[in-house]
Amino acid sequence: MAVNMRELLRQPAHIVAPLLLGATLHASQITVRLVEVEAYGGVGQDAASHAFRGRTPRNAAMFGAPGTLYVYFTYGMHFCANITCGPEGEASAVLLRAGEVIEGADVARQRKPHLREHQWGQGPARLASLLQLDRSSNETSVLGAGPLRLMSLARASNISVGPRVGISQACEDPWRFWVSSSRSVSQYRPGRKRAPSAR
Repeated sequence: MAVNMRELLRQPAHIVAPLLLGATLHASQITVRLVEVEAYGGVGQDAASHAFRGRTPRNAAMFGAPGTLYVYFTYGMHFCANITCGPEGEASAVLLRAGEVIEGADVARQRKPHLREHQWGQGPARLASLLQLDRSSNETSVLGAGPLRLMSLARASNISVGPRVGISQACEDPWRFWVSSSRSVSQYRPGRKRAPSAR
């Protein structure tokens, strides 16, 4: 690889996230171009992060080496995929929110026959499903021969920045990044702030 991917991913999530826009990912006969991502910080740093309160069996992959895949199950029905970044042992990750199919359109059409082309990888659950990422993909590396491979980086232009989607903590942090011109970017939905708990 011309770029040292591991060194690039060793940086904090909010720095890595926009650098991944335009990157190509390959899994299960499909190659996508990333057009939307979100950054999540580590222990005690980012109240919206799964790692905010420390390591658990569920979030252990977030503490892995840069380039580790962190796949979690949400709402009892969907998987979402993240690429870890920062130094090993210091949890942070970039959520893969949306991608455009650039190779494997016939396969994608068979997997998502009810959706239009720009919707195939629109949103983190659809993207993970399209690439067939699930619990078995968790803790594998995107820098090796794992189920998801980070193939190349290509800096995207026309990048927009804003708050993350549907979270109830750290709602104002501008850690969502997307390619403004892409139709595959998911719709923004604000989360509801949690009321302070009684003590």
